[in-house]
Amino acid sequence: MKIHFFTIFLALIGCLLNAQLEEKAIRASLQGYIDGSSYNDPEKIVAPFYEDARMFLSKKDQPIYILSPAAYAALFEKREKGVFNGRVGTILGIDQQHDIATAKVEILMAKEKLRFIDLFLLKKMQGEWKIISKAATLMPDKD
Repeated sequence: MKIHFFTIFLALIGCLLNAQLEEKAIRASLQGYIDGSSYNDPEKIVAPFYEDARMFLSKKDQPIYILSPAAYAALFEKREKGVFNGRVGTILGIDQQHDIATAKVEILMAKEKLRFIDLFLLKKMQGEWKIISKAATLMPDKD
């Protein structure tokens, strides 16, 4: 009886540790994107994305604005790399199931008084968590 309990206990500990490691890897992927977009680093912006990913963004006077990660990263190329641009990103939540995950990130741009919510779809491929899609919305003013 003690051996069965101990075996079950070890299996549960193993599952918990694996889940923590996966969430840490997902957070690292998202944080790379956040850091890249906050510090004008196109390489960091593109790195966590799957090569054929699409970004569905908010843009004034357009119902949807679709870009590739490379095209989005190009928007940061003329800015000084490594200099904080005022974008503050916070990971609000992650839901991971086997080799897929969703994540919610808040992007604040205080100077412009803008708040975006980004929703990410990620997939674990070849041992790495890659962003395969991103949708963003500009939140309405609270004032």
